[in-house]
Amino acid sequence: MTKVTLISGSTMGSAEYVAEHMAEILDELGYETEIQHGPSLDDLTLEGLWLVVSSTHGAGDLPENIQPLFESIQKESPDLSKVKFGAVGIGSSEYDIFCGAIHKLDSLLSEKGAKRIGECFEIDVQQHEIPEDPAGEWVKIWANELWFGY
Repeated sequence: MTKVTLISGSTMGSAEYVAEHMAEILDELGYETEIQHGPSLDDLTLEGLWLVVSSTHGAGDLPENIQPLFESIQKESPDLSKVKFGAVGIGSSEYDIFCGAIHKLDSLLSEKGAKRIGECFEIDVQQHEIPEDPAGEWVKIWANELWFGY
């Protein structure tokens, strides 16, 4: 059974809810899931599948609970070449920097050797009042891509 570690960065809880919803769907599809809300680098296995979900705070900033992970990866520069990941951002198109946090995370993970599977998925809360709905549809497509990209 393939394991997916869902990593969420959230200020108000929306990314946590989205991660939990996607974990339920992945479980139904036969994946083993583990959810880490704002983990430290030491909490993570530096291989396998990660699904990173982050809201954006302020002007494209990372939520406080995922900032330490981001800084640890920057500072310690771990080899993430054995990590494949998906990226889901939650933001509002009302702001100048839309989904800035997930783009920062996506760039950093790629820079450290991780390979993204699928496109970086952006959820606009102006179009989707319940972000779990589009995330649930996207994760089914992403899970199908795992068969080809993993």
